[in-house]
Amino acid sequence: MELTVSGILTTLLVGLIVGALGRLVVPGRQDMPGWLHLLIGVGAALLGAIVARSVGFADADGFDWRELLLQVTFAAVAVAVVARVGGRRGSAHR
Repeated sequence: MELTVSGILTTLLVGLIVGALGRLVVPGRQDMPGWLHLLIGVGAALLGAIVARSVGFADADGFDWRELLLQVTFAAVAVAVVARVGGRRGSAHR
């Protein structure tokens, strides 16, 4: 994989979208900054792509909904975990 400016920008854009979709899937209010959603989204997008390739989802030409579903699922789980941990930490200090 070649590291290019367009590749980095694409990864950030996909990460932002995946992070936002993950946030929408998790019920309730998540009091998290936007940069954290971007970070979770990028991580979930990368993890989802790795898992999709390992199980053969990414072999299809073009866009694969199964890969996106994996990415959003990973993002939703991460958002839920971070929101729960952050919520506990925030309520304990008040």
